[in-house]
Amino acid sequence: MSREVVVAGAAFIAMYLLVEENEDENKPRRRRRWWKTQLYKKRAGSELMIDLKSQELSGQYKNFTRMLPIDFEYLITLVGPKVGKYDTPMRAAISVQDRLALTVRFLATGDSYTSLQYIFRISKQSISLIVPEVCLAIIEAIKENIRVPTTPAGWKEISKKFEELWNFPHCIGSMDGKHVIIDAPIHSGTEYRNYKSFFSIVMFAVVDAEYNFLFVDAGCQGRISDGGVFKDTIFFKKLEADNLGLPLAETLVGRNKEVPYVLVSDSAFPLAEHIMKPYPGDFPKGSKQRIFNYRLSRARRIVENVFGIIASVFRVLRRPIRPTRKR
Repeated sequence: MSREVVVAGAAFIAMYLLVEENEDENKPRRRRRWWKTQLYKKRAGSELMIDLKSQELSGQYKNFTRMLPIDFEYLITLVGPKVGKYDTPMRAAISVQDRLALTVRFLATGDSYTSLQYIFRISKQSISLIVPEVCLAIIEAIKENIRVPTTPAGWKEISKKFEELWNFPHCIGSMDGKHVIIDAPIHSGTEYRNYKSFFSIVMFAVVDAEYNFLFVDAGCQGRISDGGVFKDTIFFKKLEADNLGLPLAETLVGRNKEVPYVLVSDSAFPLAEHIMKPYPGDFPKGSKQRIFNYRLSRARRIVENVFGIIASVFRVLRRPIRPTRKR
């Protein structure tokens, strides 16, 4: 092929591309009908929160957010720097107040994103990004409020409260697991199917005598027993390595034998030096075993009460959650 033909071909291609480019520039662009639909042009979250706050005495604000206005404002100061966005020349950013309000409403009710978009006038696509982001920001902001004691004195304070309130000495915590219903993840098989024949993840917790969380671990597959979930936690590993700062065994009032400080649990957990569970079986009324089981049950039910309270306040825990492998 001659050099002239190559040059002519290259010139033709260049000319063709130039013509196409000019045609594209001259072609009128189709105007978008709208940047966002009319429904979302005037967001309703801020006005809704103002109206609810004006009715604070009626309890409507607390019913909507599951918290008092002062607590909501405090959360805004904590998560605002983490989730706040800047306005752009094209549109105004969704405010921190709206982001937090729709998130706490989701946690309070478990409503679908589709339902929430009509309340707050924010698209469900945006809500699906906002809710996980705000939840992570809340966790990061308040995680230090849940602390495991690290000194014998700290554990003894908890033990003192258990003895005063629930008449069980040397108790340093009540522990149990709660199954949170989920939709089965894709390709998960029976990995999340529990013994009650529904799909779940397990939330394991240790609480003190006054219904406060000391330790929480969530996300383990529902097919694993409470005892198995416990053995997979950092808390158990530190307990097994004697790295929790527990006090040494001491004698009880009116007794000579030294007794260790223990966590109380149900029969699903293993019996160990620092783990106490009830005697198995049924015993006659008035027997020592039955009285012991009753006392242990009073101390142990605190963690069950905590699960009941949190599920009553944040009802997202009562509805099937749709998890992803990433989350």
